[in-house]
Amino acid sequence: MSTISLRLPESLHQQARQLAQQENISINQLVATALAEKMSALMTETYLEQRAARASREKFEAALGKVPGIAPDDQDKL
Repeated sequence: MSTISLRLPESLHQQARQLAQQENISINQLVATALAEKMSALMTETYLEQRAARASREKFEAALGKVPGIAPDDQDKL
């Protein structure tokens, strides 16, 4: 594990302290979790952009062509 020095505005630090107390976790855990969530969101966006760049209409239509032509179940109807 590594250490990082972080400068926060006092108001943000105070809110983080309160949230950490409410969740019964340390401020370190709160910050690490928040960072992990943000990184996950950004990495997911990049992943989806890369997948979309590889997409083609032909592949989409080929996948749809494999779907059987049957009526949906009653609970699946719009």
